[in-house]
Amino acid sequence: MARRTLGRLRTAFLAPVLAFGATLGLAAAPAQAAVWNTCEQWGNTTLNGYTLYNNIWGQGAGAQCTWANSGTNWGVWADHPNTGGIKSYPNAKKVVNKTITGMSSLTSSYRVKVPTSGAYNTAYDIWDTDYDYEVMLWMNYNGPVGPLGTAQGSVTLGGHSWNVYKGRVTNADGSYHEVFSFLRTSDSTSGTVNILPILKWIKDTKGWWGNETIGDVQFGFEITSSAGGLDFTTENLTVSAG
Repeated sequence: MARRTLGRLRTAFLAPVLAFGATLGLAAAPAQAAVWNTCEQWGNTTLNGYTLYNNIWGQGAGAQCTWANSGTNWGVWADHPNTGGIKSYPNAKKVVNKTITGMSSLTSSYRVKVPTSGAYNTAYDIWDTDYDYEVMLWMNYNGPVGPLGTAQGSVTLGGHSWNVYKGRVTNADGSYHEVFSFLRTSDSTSGTVNILPILKWIKDTKGWWGNETIGDVQFGFEITSSAGGLDFTTENLTVSAG
């Protein structure tokens, strides 16, 4: 199933707030007292340099709540129906705002717990400042989900082996943005990824973009279905740019 992306809505938050948490309350928070939680559709906060988003954006979505102990330790409970189409992308965002050639490094470490059922991917979502380009790094995925676009072969970069796809998304205003998806060839729930060589490969080896300014590095769970309620946990996340 071809995936579709949220595009600019992931950062623009143009839709009204819907109080999904009216009946769920804090039931989806972890046993320990979280410092922040929300069940609102576009609920968000900033903690120690990371911005957290509940981000329920797809059609036919169910209930979802996000909790956080910090910007690097947070989780999601989601109950989305067993239907097609991405329902949400709860995530933590780190702002970079550096050109590709202006960076000496861009790395991230991750450790997650994900369910064995449902349909989802755990992915980085990396944007340029103009939102003309989107780079997705799928670290693991489950169920009937797949990348947008056409296969471009395989490559080993940044400490991982990937299957690469290239596609295009038409936005609501008629504009479009390019999407480069890198799917890890085997699932991973913890590790470190060296992101900068991937960005340079897109620029220098493939020529798919120029010396773009990287704005956001997001990391989260792109959820298509999680019927009955499933838990997704980011036990640790760091994003560092030099």
